Amino acid sequence: MKSEHSERTADTDGRVADGVRADPATEAFVAHRGLLFTVAYEMIGSAADAEDVLQETWLRWAGVDLGTVQNQRAFLVRIATRQALSRLRALGRRKESYIGSWLPEPLLTAPDVAEDIELADSVSTAMLLVLETLAPTERAVFVLREVFDVEYDEIAEAVEKSPAAVRQIAHRARTHVAARRPREVVSPAETRDALDAFRRATQTGDLQGLLDILAPDVVLMGDGGGIKQAVLHPVVGVDKVARLLATGLGRVTEVSLLPAQINAYPALIVRLGGVLDTVITLRIAGGLVSAIYAVRNPEKLSHMTQETALRR
Repeated sequence: MKSEHSERTADTDGRVADGVRADPATEAFVAHRGLLFTVAYEMIGSAADAEDVLQETWLRWAGVDLGTVQNQRAFLVRIATRQALSRLRALGRRKESYIGSWLPEPLLTAPDVAEDIELADSVSTAMLLVLETLAPTERAVFVLREVFDVEYDEIAEAVEKSPAAVRQIAHRARTHVAARRPREVVSPAETRDALDAFRRATQTGDLQGLLDILAPDVVLMGDGGGIKQAVLHPVVGVDKVARLLATGLGRVTEVSLLPAQINAYPALIVRLGGVLDTVITLRIAGGLVSAIYAVRNPEKLSHMTQETALRR
C-alpha cells in the first residue's frame, strides 16, 4: 500500500491533490514556485516558456535526494536557471524566423508587484526589451544578481562559470543595461495621467490629442507574430505614429480600451466586440508617451485571464 507521502502530488501551478499531504520536496517547490516563475520569465520574456521551465525544474527536483541539499532555494534556482538558459537559446533561434517585431509576453499582475519598485522595473516591458539585447548568460547573470541578489558563487554554479568570470559578466551586463534602460523615474500618477490622455485620444481618433501626448521621437512596436496584422517594423516619430493610431483604432467600431495593470505598470487592454485583441503598454518620459508596445499575437495573450504572481 502506498503511503500518503509516497507520491509527489503538486503540479507546477502549486496545487496539491485533495486529501493528500505534500511531501517535503513538493512543499519546497510550491513554496518557491512564484520565485522560480519570475526568474524564468525575466530570463526568457515568455510566460508560456517560463511555465515549461517550471515543469522541467519540477521533474529534476523530484529526483533529488533532499538529504544532500543544504539550501533548497538556491538549488531550485540553479535548476530553473539552467533550464531557462537552454530554453532561451532555443527561443533565440526561433526569433530569427519570427514575423515582425518580437515583444515580451504581457502579464496581468497584482497590485503588490508594483509596490516592489525594483521588481516592477525588472518586469516592465521596457526593461525586458533591454534584457533582450544581452547574450543568454549575461541575461541570466544580470537577472540573478541585480534582481534577486543571488551570491556570485551561487550564480557561478547555476551558469557553470567560475565566480571570477561571473563577476566580469555581471559588470559587463550592468554597463550594457545602464546605457539602454530608461533613466527617468516616473511616478504612478504621471503614468496614469499620460495613459488616460493616450486612451481618450486613441479611442476617439483625436489626432491633435495624440500629437499633444506623444513624444517627438515616439516609437510604436507591434507584435502580431504573423497571426494578427501588426506593423512589421518599428514606426518612429510623432506624426507617423499619431496618424497611424488615429486612422486605426479610432475608426474601429465596438472598440474599448480598458485600463489594467500589466507587467506591474498601468496599461491598456483593447477589446474588439468584447473580445480580447491587443495589450498595449507604454513608456513614459517627461509626461509624454515615448514608446508604445502593442501585442496582438493571440499565443502571447493566454496569461491575460488571471493575475500572475511574481515574487523575489
